[in-house]
Formats: sequence, structure tokens, C-alpha cells
Amino acid sequence: MCLGVPAKVLSIRREGMLKIATVLMGGVRKEVILGLAEDDTVKPGDYVMVHAGVAISRIDEEELEETLKLFREIGLL
Repeated sequence: MCLGVPAKVLSIRREGMLKIATVLMGGVRKEVILGLAEDDTVKPGDYVMVHAGVAISRIDEEELEETLKLFREIGLL
């Protein structure tokens, strides 16, 4: 089982063939690889799910709120 953690994209830059996003995750800034199929459409202000340092999917604010609600219910927040 994997756990994806929601994060807000603050900025995006390219390093060679990789796109690196600076994200805000749980109040902490981290750098993650944009490794999702729709990474060309991700922009600052969007939300992504992050697993093992890689943004694996883009999510909307509704999905973000549902995920945070579930995290609170199981005591992760």
C-alpha cells in the first residue's frame, strides 16, 4: 500500500529532462519530481499527490479537502 500526501505547488523549474516542483506539504517546503502524465499542465497554485518524492497525480481542491478530512479521521493530522 502506498500513501500519497497532498501538496500545493509553489514553483516549477527544469533540471535537464526533469521538472522539479517546490511544494508546500504539511507546512514544510520540499522539492519533488513532477512524474505525472499531465505534468505539462501543472502550474504554481495547483495541488498534487506526492509519494516517495514524486508528484504522482494532480488533484482539485475538492479532492484535497476529502483527503485532508480522511487524514484527520484516522489521526494523521
